[in-house]
Amino acid sequence: MFMQIFIGSVLIILTIIVEVFFIELAIKNLTRYGPKFAGNNNRKGFIFVLTATTLWLLAALTIATWIWAVAFIALGAFETLSKSLYFSMVSFTTLGYGDVTLPEKMELLSGFIAANGLVLFGLNTAFLIEVMSRFRGGAK
Repeated sequence: MFMQIFIGSVLIILTIIVEVFFIELAIKNLTRYGPKFAGNNNRKGFIFVLTATTLWLLAALTIATWIWAVAFIALGAFETLSKSLYFSMVSFTTLGYGDVTLPEKMELLSGFIAANGLVLFGLNTAFLIEVMSRFRGGAK
């Protein structure tokens, strides 16, 4: 049990670091290149910025899902990368079909990956709201 808590905590910390790194790069690029896309009258610029930012954040979530999938393979939870990645995606999004599950000795990690997904999706949502607000002229 304690090993699962340790592994789950390490994976959550690692994926948060990845996500924050992606957000920091987004902030740097939005600060540098964003002003030419900002303003209420620049609809195409707003669409471009929001689309690019969303796809960028989705890339970070994809990496986080892969981190979990690789960890599950390394732990021997799944025999194939396909099943491991499927389980990671379904659990990370908290969808949880239940058709593929972790072995009983590792089932505590299911809660960790679901909590990780909730935290990262919440972080991304907050960041996207801030981007929308700033690029629509709401915040200065």
